[in-house]
Amino acid sequence: MGQPVRDYLLTLCVTAAVTYLLTGPVRKFAIAVGAMPAIRARDVHREPTPRLGGIAMFGGLCAGLIVADHLFNLKGVFELSNEPRALLSGAALIWLIGVLDDKFEIDALIKLGGQMIAAAVMVIQGLTILWLPIPGVGTVALTQWQGTLLTVALVVITINAVNFVDGLDGLAAGMVCIASAAFFLYAYRLWMGYGIEAAAPATLFAAILMGMCLGFMPHNMHPARIFMGDSGSMLIGLVLAAGAISITGQVDPDLMKLFEGSEREATHALLPVFIPLVLPLTIIAIPAADLVLAIVRRTWNGQSPFAADRGHLHHRLLEIGHSHSRAVLIMYFWSALIAFGAVGYSVHSASSWIVFVIIAASAVGLVLLLMPRFTPRAPHWANRFVPPRYRHRGAEPESAPSPSHGEKPVPVAAGAQQGPSDASMGEESVERAPVAVGVSGVNGATAIGARSRFPDRRSIDSSR
Repeated sequence: MGQPVRDYLLTLCVTAAVTYLLTGPVRKFAIAVGAMPAIRARDVHREPTPRLGGIAMFGGLCAGLIVADHLFNLKGVFELSNEPRALLSGAALIWLIGVLDDKFEIDALIKLGGQMIAAAVMVIQGLTILWLPIPGVGTVALTQWQGTLLTVALVVITINAVNFVDGLDGLAAGMVCIASAAFFLYAYRLWMGYGIEAAAPATLFAAILMGMCLGFMPHNMHPARIFMGDSGSMLIGLVLAAGAISITGQVDPDLMKLFEGSEREATHALLPVFIPLVLPLTIIAIPAADLVLAIVRRTWNGQSPFAADRGHLHHRLLEIGHSHSRAVLIMYFWSALIAFGAVGYSVHSASSWIVFVIIAASAVGLVLLLMPRFTPRAPHWANRFVPPRYRHRGAEPESAPSPSHGEKPVPVAAGAQQGPSDASMGEESVERAPVAVGVSGVNGATAIGARSRFPDRRSIDSSR
């Protein structure tokens, strides 16, 4: 079997193209069937937006599998393994449950049961964890029930982690795309670098998942024209989990010839064996952390763990002053740092420079997180030469017109655009009043303010 890089690239491009082309008609279909729920208090967007984007993503998944089945270097994956068929069966079931939820908003416990059934369907068809490599212990064989329970748990955790992080335009699709890219590099290295054929299905799943996300993101970036909904978030979560399950426990140290040399060299070389235990957690580290924090927060407040709120990580980024786009990019940065850092360490574990690179990148990420807290202020004498947001709040405008006797000043809403009369006054002569973080117009941030700021939402009812 030759180098299948071009076949993977073709599969990725076909998946992305089909997903992209289907998203437009799916959007019209979602509007026609009324899959546009009313805006809830925890939502970030201001206008009703259609869901059901998962329909287009599922079409891309099917197209990618069909194309790969007819490519010379990839058709062997379908001949030697039943895992692609297992993935398609579980994906079809979880996608159907998501479509029903996007339209009718089914109960959370019913969705949880559907996720378990979808995972069980994949287990029955052979997509399961058979044994685990544990550091210091060696290879531990799992019984059928142990493997089934571990597989179902990993699928359910990954699906809900991705579903929880799907709160901003383009956030879930971008983070999963980054995670799948890191996973592709790791799985491809095992397959082509060490000749481990068992890593081929996971490599294919990662390439198709990248295509699904890349094809949907142009329609989903801020301001989004369509949401993937639960039909999309649960689907990509299941595909991500399927790749991790497929490769976990499939790395044979004897095939990789890792026990040659000194004991220290063998210890460093064994990291590719143990990394499947860590990589599924690192690629969903940010969504999983959000999931755990949400469960703890809601339980602490006496609420159900499935009760929706506005306390997710992306909501907090908006609250401290980040714009919508900046918050998404920061989440991208941390996902890439954790996922590619784990893969890079597994490749160059003997080199200390990779640790210093990760530490330096983490420091940069912390600075980016705290940027709104440290907005620089210009000296008083430079107030008229800098934009209003860098001026001292106590500075008085020099040329601002004062209201006439008996006339009350008319307040201007935060984020409102200036009309012709406002523009004629000049930007330098008008000092804007401080506005609460999260209101539209402050550094581009949108829709995370007090609910009373949006009187048009008061009449909107929601069942969630």
